Amino acid sequence: MNNLKERIEALSAARLRGVRRGVEKESLRAQPDGKLALTPHPGALGSALTHPHITTDFSESQVELITGAHKDVETVLQELVQIHQFTYHVMDEAGDERLWVSSMPCGLPTDETIPIGRYGSSNVGRAKSVYRMGLSHRYGRRMQTISGIHYNWSLPEVSSEQYFALIRNFRRHAFLLLYLFGASPALCSSFVDGRPHELLPLGEGSMHMPHGTSLRMGRLGYQSEAQASLAVSYNSLDGYAASLQDALTRPWPAYEAIGIRNLGGDYNQLATTLLQIENEFYGTIRPKRVIYPGERPLHALRERGVEYVEVRLMDLDPFETVGINAQTMRFLDVFLLHCLLTDSPPDTREEIADLAHNQHLTAARGREPGLQLRRAAQPVLLADWGAELLQEFAPVADALDAAYGGSRHGEAVQAAAAALKDPSTLPSARVLAAMKASHNDSFVSFVRAQSAQTRETLLALPFPAEQRAGFERLTRESLDEQKRIEASDTMPFEIYREQYVSPARLGFKNHWPELATGPVSQSAAL
Repeated sequence: MNNLKERIEALSAARLRGVRRGVEKESLRAQPDGKLALTPHPGALGSALTHPHITTDFSESQVELITGAHKDVETVLQELVQIHQFTYHVMDEAGDERLWVSSMPCGLPTDETIPIGRYGSSNVGRAKSVYRMGLSHRYGRRMQTISGIHYNWSLPEVSSEQYFALIRNFRRHAFLLLYLFGASPALCSSFVDGRPHELLPLGEGSMHMPHGTSLRMGRLGYQSEAQASLAVSYNSLDGYAASLQDALTRPWPAYEAIGIRNLGGDYNQLATTLLQIENEFYGTIRPKRVIYPGERPLHALRERGVEYVEVRLMDLDPFETVGINAQTMRFLDVFLLHCLLTDSPPDTREEIADLAHNQHLTAARGREPGLQLRRAAQPVLLADWGAELLQEFAPVADALDAAYGGSRHGEAVQAAAAALKDPSTLPSARVLAAMKASHNDSFVSFVRAQSAQTRETLLALPFPAEQRAGFERLTRESLDEQKRIEASDTMPFEIYREQYVSPARLGFKNHWPELATGPVSQSAAL
């Protein structure tokens, strides 16, 4: 604690006020009956390839809403609400679809019927679709329909080495975020049709874990046998990059059997390596750097270092209008700053295995009384470890409150401490309680009701004409930009693909021909 206190005192208020945070939120479009909407991404929302704030994730049916990076939580939430408002108004004028407010998907059709995202005829647009086709062959489309919230965070004057220290501590303590904010203890049985699982039946057509917190982050979520063979170290940028480069260049027999193209000549995937591209590597947190048009993310990291971190384990909160609230975001700021300021010893293969164990156990049984995790190869009660961390968070929250004014960071930590002592107040427990009390234990019925209520709330909010006009201008500009990219393409797609996945493009200070002309929005990355 002494080291922590000294490091907190060394931070100026101006630097703390320099924290930037932003949100990327995924949501499925659903029909009123709780089934997946199979319609294309609405044209009035603009180009999914080039729009800076509205795109799609894996599926045409999966909207992704992206804020900018902002100095304060309120501005992030305000922008996220406005993006939601425009999206809901467009959807409302086109029909009666709504955004599904749970991380676990709505009623799904057969796997091959789930539509893969389409991004137009340009090489970068085609590559995005082929990448998603590869995901469908490798993991199945159902897994890709899981949605979440990504929290992007940076602090001025932080080196790559310090960001990797933050990441190591984040991975050690991630169980606490899963416990406090996991909101996916149940799902529609259509998600696990034909798959082995340990879920228990609940009501008609639902499955659950009685003490589960986040099935999305458990063994049914973003998991892969091939990726389980990776023990990626976060001890340095060089070591991380070497691990990722190995996965991006190592042929994987099962994926070689799929092949790049099928017999008809259509593309099955971008590559036959363990990972097609960097984004295929699933993790609770990622080191990130804004990339140039056509640049590989790993090249950007090696060339210019870590710019920010992307927190990837947050579930959509079905009780919050836009899936997250200000108090949760302030807690994340405290959590991440604590991870940055505390000692962070190197990770080991043994610890990496323990962290995976802790993640899966907390996701499946986090609210179970007396649950024990592993810390330094020794058993420790989740409740005790969580209480220790929350005690350490208090001076970090005080420093942020001193910098920003008020007491809201401290209140966020106090609320977490209360939730640690009373699991019935957690989002995961509230989901199961609401299902039981009002929906005959039906997951789909509960989320349908929450989704309908969220739709009504957002459509009822004031939406000034000038705000709407601003979004309509972005729609037009994004469609024009997509046409410009398509018109400027001269390279055959196969040459583009070969060059993009070339190992040479992953290297340090490597010069390669441009694959796309800029500027290209964040959403245009593969």
